[in-house]
Amino acid sequence: MGFLKNILGKKDTPIDSANDFWNWFLKHEKGFFNIVQSRKNISTAFFDKLAPKLDEIHNGIYFLSGMFDDQTVELILTPDGAIRNIYAIEELVNNAPKIDGWKFTALKPASDIKDVAITYENFEFKKENLKFYPNIHKGYPDEIDLTIVYDHFTEDKKAIIANGVYIFLDNYLSELHSVTLIDNMNVIGHNEVSEELIPIEKLKDYLIWREKEFVEKYEGIRHNTENDGYASFEGKTKEGGIILAVINTTLLQWDKKASHPWILIVGIPYQKRDESGLPDSETYKRLDEIEDEIMLSLQDADGYLNVGRETANNKREIFFACKDFRKPPKVLDTLIKKHNKTFEIGYEIYKDKYWKSFRHYEPK
Repeated sequence: MGFLKNILGKKDTPIDSANDFWNWFLKHEKGFFNIVQSRKNISTAFFDKLAPKLDEIHNGIYFLSGMFDDQTVELILTPDGAIRNIYAIEELVNNAPKIDGWKFTALKPASDIKDVAITYENFEFKKENLKFYPNIHKGYPDEIDLTIVYDHFTEDKKAIIANGVYIFLDNYLSELHSVTLIDNMNVIGHNEVSEELIPIEKLKDYLIWREKEFVEKYEGIRHNTENDGYASFEGKTKEGGIILAVINTTLLQWDKKASHPWILIVGIPYQKRDESGLPDSETYKRLDEIEDEIMLSLQDADGYLNVGRETANNKREIFFACKDFRKPPKVLDTLIKKHNKTFEIGYEIYKDKYWKSFRHYEPK
């Protein structure tokens, strides 16, 4: 047996928790430090070993690494723009042990704009070639909608340039502010400009001011759904199946929607159904139980409003409007692990201050 172990190698202990990950990292940190400091074989000797261990903790954790100073390696963990993964990265870094020679950072930090110069797909992005102006919408006063103007913009490279601008903003504003404070953003060239341009270095102050106003306006606002009114909607799919929805119509008339700007949509596909495409009685019961389980963890008093649900096309969707974006993904990730043998539960969370996602349920 000992001979076989030597041939096959000893497998690492599975990573099931933050403590497991950091215990594994501690065993290898000196070698990793030397690799980054020497700048040799970083990809194969460090990154290729780190990536699968992070995947065991949580899918969608990416990373950057380099020398913070002569004696310190910095490891930055990033969700690469995915809101749903921020909580997992923050929790992992918060549980990191103190290791001499290492600095662990959750999400890309903000940088002095004079130090931010990004080269992406042969385009350079820096403060000298970027400007911006806000788009103010009378019906949506709290929405932060920005137009970024890039000196070297070309329409045929619009997607590449937009990605470059996002990377620039991650490094200038910090990744957290870049992905959570800006509601909408469009990138254009000078020939499309219709407003007075503002230097990009003033964007950080503008966003801080807008966020301060927003927090002061909606701080502490909660909605009790106990006495709300609900309406049932019925329609037909293109294939002739039935669509059933139950929606909190009182919430849709609420004038403080922006206080709960994060929309959570939980999708639960099902196989067993009747001739109309709706779940059979046993599946319906199990779907309701999962929905009750979610609502037990995400309650209106804590800032999580159940807007309603829709059942059609072999799928139940459950809608929430949320005060924050960290707890809902944590709750859903736990739920998915619990029910993954029965249902392939999925979810998305995104910012929609005025709940435009539910506009088709509002009275015409």
